[in-house]
Amino acid sequence: MNIKIINKSQHALPHYETLASAGMDLRANLSESVTLQPMDRAIIKTGLFIELPVGIEAQVRPRSGLAAKKGITVLNAPGTIDADYRGEIGVILVNLSKEAFTVENGERIAQLVIAKHERAEWQEVSELSETDRGAGGFGSTGVK
Repeated sequence: MNIKIINKSQHALPHYETLASAGMDLRANLSESVTLQPMDRAIIKTGLFIELPVGIEAQVRPRSGLAAKKGITVLNAPGTIDADYRGEIGVILVNLSKEAFTVENGERIAQLVIAKHERAEWQEVSELSETDRGAGGFGSTGVK
């Protein structure tokens, strides 16, 4: 699939690190570093603008290393970029750690996954089919 992209950053285009990678790293495009204090959040710009085909979305997801090692995650994970959005890709980062974290220019801050999606048409009914699970949710199937 070809996707049109404008790169106004000084960084290389996002790319897959391995043949089996689902996501591509997004990098911060900053004129000066941004420090997130504990529980702070900020929209970090990437300098990237994309044109997705209809039926395709781009999902902005956390990087597992930043989350595990530093407590930094994407606040609205996954963030969705719709096919009709033409603005700059921004990543809402939040610092869930107890220490300040500084985002530097060029730092890998999130990953971008390209995915197909369907459009639903609602069919209003008076009842739904029965299942073994029924209305059980939020851990109702057990822990093991």
